[in-house]
Amino acid sequence: MRGLLVFGRTGQLATELMSLAPDATFLGRDMADLNDPEGCARAIRDAAPCAVINAAAHTAVDRAEAERDAAHRINTEAPAAMARACAASGLPFLHVSTDYVFDGSGRTPRSEDAPTAPLGVYGATKLAGERAIADAGGQWAVMRTSWVFSAHGTNFVKTMLRLGAERDRLTIVDDQIGGPTPARDIAAAALAMIRAMLDDPAKGGLYHFAGAPDTSWAGFAREIFAQAGLTPEVSGIPTAEYPTPARRPLNSRLDCTRIGTDFGIPRPDWRKGLAEILKDLETGQ
Repeated sequence: MRGLLVFGRTGQLATELMSLAPDATFLGRDMADLNDPEGCARAIRDAAPCAVINAAAHTAVDRAEAERDAAHRINTEAPAAMARACAASGLPFLHVSTDYVFDGSGRTPRSEDAPTAPLGVYGATKLAGERAIADAGGQWAVMRTSWVFSAHGTNFVKTMLRLGAERDRLTIVDDQIGGPTPARDIAAAALAMIRAMLDDPAKGGLYHFAGAPDTSWAGFAREIFAQAGLTPEVSGIPTAEYPTPARRPLNSRLDCTRIGTDFGIPRPDWRKGLAEILKDLETGQ
């Protein structure tokens, strides 16, 4: 997509965007460090793009607890600066956020209008970034997603493939429920949204996008093993038996009705995406 500027180059989402939009300009950390929010704004002004996607973030959920200032700069201040620069230049801006803005209570899918209450630094800084983007004005969209996986980088699928080949039995959390989401589908949705926003200046706002059907981490693992031909026994355990520095939401179900209504983008079947990713890993793509 010629004229599109993307912050991020090596992460899961940026890698998939590069595959789907090779004509776009991608800024890695060496060209636009999100620790320097004003530098990111300057990069937008210098590039004079047609639209901007922020595919970069501080995504180390546990490490964010000890890196509060860095997480705030990268997840709040940098996207805020990008949004202001885009608003000043009349450019559509799309930012990717997370289900971690919610506290994970209840069992029903959360809509975009549901109350937010992050459990940790990562979710809090992402939520602050969302609010700063909205406050910047201009044409913006925030896409909250969940449980991202791909053939690239570090993620749950690749970890399970390694452990499933090494061990006969695994204990995996089964009381956290959400929608695993292939990064390739997130990239395709983001590009579709940007194209629609370029065509219609009224398009934009806050959206949810997650894979279907909802499942637990243990259920996700069982499907990974089934498709990969691995046979470890999976025993489900509660989150309380797997403590981490940052608390995880138990309910990460997202109501994705709005993105379908406004952009015609359906929830992707993550099981199909998983099959494609396993094929990519097998062929070394």
